[in-house]
Amino acid sequence: MKKFKPLLLTLFILIVDQISKSWVVVHIPENTLGYSLFGGFLDIIHVRNNAVAFSIGNSLSLNIRAILFILVPIIVLIYIANLIITDKSSFELNNFQRWILAGFLGGGLGNLIDRIFRGFRVVDFMSNRVYGLFGLERWPTWNLADASVCVSGVLLLISIIIEERKAKNIKK
Repeated sequence: MKKFKPLLLTLFILIVDQISKSWVVVHIPENTLGYSLFGGFLDIIHVRNNAVAFSIGNSLSLNIRAILFILVPIIVLIYIANLIITDKSSFELNNFQRWILAGFLGGGLGNLIDRIFRGFRVVDFMSNRVYGLFGLERWPTWNLADASVCVSGVLLLISIIIEERKAKNIKK
C-alpha cells in the first residue's frame, strides 16, 4: 500500500490541472488575454497547442501526431506507473524518486487527457515575461501539467546525480 501513496500526488496534479484548464476554457475566449498580473510578468491567456512543448511537431500529420503524442505517451506513462508501484525494474528507486515520477505521471496524464478529449489541442494559459532570456520576450505559454513534468524532470535528474555521488563515496 505504501507504494501507491505517490499516486495521490498524481491524482492531485491531474485534478488541479484539469480544473484550471476547464476554468480557462469557460471564462477566457480562445486566443485572448484574460488577465495581466504583476505588471505584465504573468499573463493568463487562453491558447491551444496542437503539438508538444514549444509547438514541436505542429506540422506533422494527424496520424503521426496520434502515434507520437498519444500512443507513445500512453506506453511511457504505463511504464512510469509500473515503476512507481512495483519493484520489478532493473534499477532501484528510492521513495523520493517514486514521488517525483508520480508528479511526472500527473502532468503527463493531464496533457494526454487534453489530446484525447480536446481534439489534440492542449489548453495552455500561463505566459511569463522573461526579459530577453534566450532571445525571448515571453516564455512559450504553458499549463500546470507542463510545469509538473518540467519540475519532476529536473528533480529526477538532481536525485540521480545525488545518488550516483553517494554510491561513488561509498565505494571509496
